[in-house]
Amino acid sequence: MALQLLPLVFAFKMEDIWPTGKVEFPEREQSIRSLWHMVLQGPEMIPFQLLRILQEIVKELGVYIVTFDRPGYGESDPHPKRSARSAALDIEQLADQLDLGPKFYVMGFSLGGHAMWGSLKYIPHRLAGAALLAPVINYRWPGFPANLSKEAYYQQARQDQWALRVAYYTPWLTYWWNTQKWFPSSSVIQGTWKPLNKHDRELGLKLAARARSAERLKAAVQQGLFESLHRDLMVMFGKWDFDPLELNNPFPNNDVPVHMWQGDEDALVPVTLQRYISEKLSWIHYHELPGVGHLFSLMEGIPDRILKCFLLGEQC
Repeated sequence: MALQLLPLVFAFKMEDIWPTGKVEFPEREQSIRSLWHMVLQGPEMIPFQLLRILQEIVKELGVYIVTFDRPGYGESDPHPKRSARSAALDIEQLADQLDLGPKFYVMGFSLGGHAMWGSLKYIPHRLAGAALLAPVINYRWPGFPANLSKEAYYQQARQDQWALRVAYYTPWLTYWWNTQKWFPSSSVIQGTWKPLNKHDRELGLKLAARARSAERLKAAVQQGLFESLHRDLMVMFGKWDFDPLELNNPFPNNDVPVHMWQGDEDALVPVTLQRYISEKLSWIHYHELPGVGHLFSLMEGIPDRILKCFLLGEQC
């Protein structure tokens, strides 16, 4: 399976390298090497905006940041059996191809959380650190108390409840369900989800207004919605081969930082379930941000704080 690699290095403007096909990797002399696995979330190209925001702090710290189109996105070959495990192995393969060394940092935002859980499960020996930013939750992970996950599940819009039911119980109907016109499908895929938080609303409007948002989305899903957005639904909300809540600490010496950030007004990821994960997996450093929603990583000042906390161990 071929992966079309899209290195994102702040020596360039994002406009210059998206979409590019193949790009030569520049020389790097950074003191910190990191691999950030950041993914496309809904109709907005959030990772690209995040990288722009981080430009100055990345230069200051000397961080080498790369990402790639996941299978089925951009020009990366589809992978009908992709999973949290395959996502972790893709990251490992990319790191080896770029000669990032025996260990590297990973960071996942939103749906990128499945790759972070996969990395913690399958390639912990390669990690120098892992960060999860508002990682999406599978309501059917067995480790959740039934009453807690059920309560959070029914707080979603009814159309999203049905979209997740289809992805879990009848994944072969996912494409049909999200393209038929009789019933409303996933609000995230449709771009109609309603943020609870004022910052999310403001950021969402700004992202939608950017001139190249539609162009980038079209390039991202050029192979069709089924192998990109619909496959995301099946991977994230389908049946997993492990339960993240049952993970043992892969770093018993506590020498590898693992952090999770979550807004307490997130309309997409229930903070109640994230709190439970942090209680169950006490080896993860949990940071709950008051008064912010799902898009907190695009808010002024927050990305800098996250990066300095994650890489330098500064106060979070």
